[in-house]
Amino acid sequence: MSKKIIECVPNISEGRDEEKIKIISQIVEEIDGVKLLNVDPGKATNRTVITFVGEPQQVIDAAFLLIQKAQELIDMSKHSGEHPRMGATDVCPLVPIANISMEETSKWAHKLGERVGTELGIPVYHYEAAAKEEKRKNLANCRQGEYEGLSKKLVDTDWKPDFGPAEFNKSVEKSGATGISARDFLVAYNVNLNTTSTRRANAVAFDIREAGRIKREGGTLSGKVMKDADGNPLKEPGLFKAVKGIGWYIEEYGVAQISYNLTDINISPLHEVFDKTCERSIARGMRVTGSELIGLVPKKVLIDAGKHFLKKQERSTGIPESEIIKIAIKTLGLDELAPFNPEERIIEYMLDADANKPLVNMNLTDFVDETASESPAPGGGSISAYAGAMGISLGTMVANLSAHKRGWDDRWEEFSDWAEKGMEYQRTLLDLVDEDTNAFNKIMDAFRQPKDTEEAKAIRHNAIQAATKYAILTPFKVMETAYNSMEVIKAMADFGNPNSVTDAGVGALCARTAVIGAFLNVKINCGDCEDKAFVTDILKRGQQIVDDACAQEDEIMKITNSKI
Repeated sequence: MSKKIIECVPNISEGRDEEKIKIISQIVEEIDGVKLLNVDPGKATNRTVITFVGEPQQVIDAAFLLIQKAQELIDMSKHSGEHPRMGATDVCPLVPIANISMEETSKWAHKLGERVGTELGIPVYHYEAAAKEEKRKNLANCRQGEYEGLSKKLVDTDWKPDFGPAEFNKSVEKSGATGISARDFLVAYNVNLNTTSTRRANAVAFDIREAGRIKREGGTLSGKVMKDADGNPLKEPGLFKAVKGIGWYIEEYGVAQISYNLTDINISPLHEVFDKTCERSIARGMRVTGSELIGLVPKKVLIDAGKHFLKKQERSTGIPESEIIKIAIKTLGLDELAPFNPEERIIEYMLDADANKPLVNMNLTDFVDETASESPAPGGGSISAYAGAMGISLGTMVANLSAHKRGWDDRWEEFSDWAEKGMEYQRTLLDLVDEDTNAFNKIMDAFRQPKDTEEAKAIRHNAIQAATKYAILTPFKVMETAYNSMEVIKAMADFGNPNSVTDAGVGALCARTAVIGAFLNVKINCGDCEDKAFVTDILKRGQQIVDDACAQEDEIMKITNSKI
C-alpha cells in the first residue's frame, strides 16, 4: 500500500540567530521517517520557514517537538520583524502531498493542536481547512492584532482558542499563540521593486490581491471612504482570486517588496501574477527588478512559468525540463538577491533526491564503463532503452531546429508541439534505462529468498514468477515507447528542417534498434514464465511491434535518402 505523505511548513519567529534556527529546525530529524527539506530564514522579517515531510503520525510528532523547542528558545515579548506574527511558532500548516485527503489531514491538524494546547500550554487557533468555525478560516482574522493584541483577544469569548489557555499568562507572554491548519500547497512569493516606498508597493499589491482596496470617492487616496447600507466600507476587488498581498520595506535589501501568498496556483498561476505586477508597477512609475520564492515550490509552478515565457518569445517549449526551469528563474529574477538552486528549492526534486536512478545520472564515460564491467547489469534492456532515448532526442532536436529556422517563424508552434511530444517519449525511455536494471535485480532478490520450508518455497516461487513477468513487461514498454516515438522522427524527416534530415534518419535507426533489442529481452525472459497464455500474447504483440518498427524505419530512410 502506498504511504500517506504530508508536508509540514512551520514558520517560526526567528530569522537572525543562526544557532537557534539550526537547533529548532533540526529537532524534527529526531523522529524516524521525517525528512527535513528546507530551512529559509529572513533577517528583515525575523522569520524562518521550515519544510519537512513524512507520514502523518511522524510529522505531527516532529511538529510538536519543533513547537516545543521554539517555545523554549524564542521570547515573543522581545520580538520584532516586518512579517505579521502572533507566536514563537507563528503558524504550522499541514499539506496533503500523497495518498491522503484534506479532510484526513485536518484531523491530524486537530490532533497536533490538542497536544500543543494541552501539553505545552500554548493557545492554538485552527484555520483554513482545519478551522472549526467560518470566521477562523482566514488566517488574517485569527492573527488580527498580532502578538501585541493577544492579551485582549484571548479573553474575548468570540476568540477563545480552539485549544490551550484563554489567558495571557507568563508562559503565553513568552510563547504567544500558534495557528495550526490543513491547507493546499501555498506559494510564498515576494516581488522586488526599484523603490523604497512601502505605500507605492502597497498600491500595486492592492491592484493584484483578491481583497483589493477600500473604495474611496473620486478614486483617490484622500477621498472619503465609501460604505454600504450597514456602514461597512465598500471594497474594490483586485485582479486575482486566491492571492493575498502586502507591501513592505526590506532594510536588508534596501528595496520595497510586494509579499504575495498564492493559495491556489491553478486559479492564479505565479507567472500571471508576476506579469501583471510588472504591468501595474510600470504604470505607477516603478519597475520590477526580480523576485524571490520563500521555502519550497512545486515543480509545476516553474515549468508553467518557463513555458509561458518561452511562448511569449515564440520559442519551442519542447526542450529539457532543466532549460525550461532556467528560463523561469532568469525571467522572474529569482536569482537577483541570492543564488537559486532548483535541486534544493523544488519539492519534487527534494523528495526524489534518493530516487534509485544511478544509471541515467552517470556521465557517458561512466555509463559505458559500467556496461563493459563484469556486472550483469546494465544489460541489453537498459541499452535498448537508452538507444531509444537517443533516437527520439535526435527527432526532438530536428523539431527544435525547425521551430527556430529563419523564414519558418509562422510555424514555431507546430514544431514546438512535436518537440514537446518528443520530450515525453525521451523522459519515459530514460526512466526505463534504470527500470530495466531494477527489474533484473528484482529477479535476483526473489531467487535469494529462503526456501527452507514448503511455505517459504511457495512464497519464493510466486515472487520469482511475479518478478519474471515484470522483467518481461519492462522491455516490452521500451518496445512500445520506442516504436511510438518514430511518429515524431518520421514527421521531422518528412517536413522538418531539411538541413537536419540525416539526424532524423539516425534517430530512426536508434529507435528500431531499441525495439528489436528490447524484444530480445522480452523473449529470453519469457522462457522462465509459467503463464503460457501471457507469454503467447506478449510474444505475438511484440513481433507485431518489431515488424511495424522495421517498416517505419524503411519509410524514414527512404525519405532521408531522397533529400540527401
